[in-house]
Amino acid sequence: MNAVSTDFSREITATMTALSADEDVRAVVVTSTSPRAFCVGADLKERNGFSDAQMMDHRLVTRKAYRAVLDLPMPAVAAVEGFALGGGMEIALSCDLVVAGTEATVGLPEVGVGVVPGGGGTQLVTRRVGWSRAASMIFTGRRMTAKEAHRLGVLDELVEAGTARDRALEIAAQIAGNSPVAVRNAKRAMRLGMGVDLAAGLEIEDGAWRATAFSGDRKEGVAAFAEKRAPRWPGR
Repeated sequence: MNAVSTDFSREITATMTALSADEDVRAVVVTSTSPRAFCVGADLKERNGFSDAQMMDHRLVTRKAYRAVLDLPMPAVAAVEGFALGGGMEIALSCDLVVAGTEATVGLPEVGVGVVPGGGGTQLVTRRVGWSRAASMIFTGRRMTAKEAHRLGVLDELVEAGTARDRALEIAAQIAGNSPVAVRNAKRAMRLGMGVDLAAGLEIEDGAWRATAFSGDRKEGVAAFAEKRAPRWPGR
């Protein structure tokens, strides 16, 4: 069920670090091979019996994993089927878009076991849906159906059960058809601009524009448009 253990956290970090360093990767789909669960969250069996020192060591490892997903420079799409709970939901929220099958079950139940969401949940879900909806979700720790989560804005797109991965791949392919330089710079501007005022955000956007406008991708995009052909992005 993809419980987030120490070893699994290290695997996530290593995978995301490798993807981040690969300039040929234009979009990422984060999914599960199990139809039963995207990820059920923390491995509580492993945590049971941890000393305080072990718990802190574990925290440092898991935090790197969640942050590695969030910091991907290219767009990431989560494809959720089955359970996405606690840390599993936070992995999905760390992606830019979340597609879910209609039979998925999601939630941030951490307060029910004496902790708080620690993989970005308190920040990411609040930014997605606003204070009161996030508070209701986190303070109650309730599980939600995919339909309710979609209605609240926690999930971006709802599809027939069993088809979330296919739909996520469609979205990723559409993203991958665009300029990788432009897409990465757009994502960077959006992420950096979220926590600043409008004036500062517009300066961040201008920096992203400058980093893109004088790239080979811009030259190729304009040439392809003029020649009525598909662009061949140099990616730089």
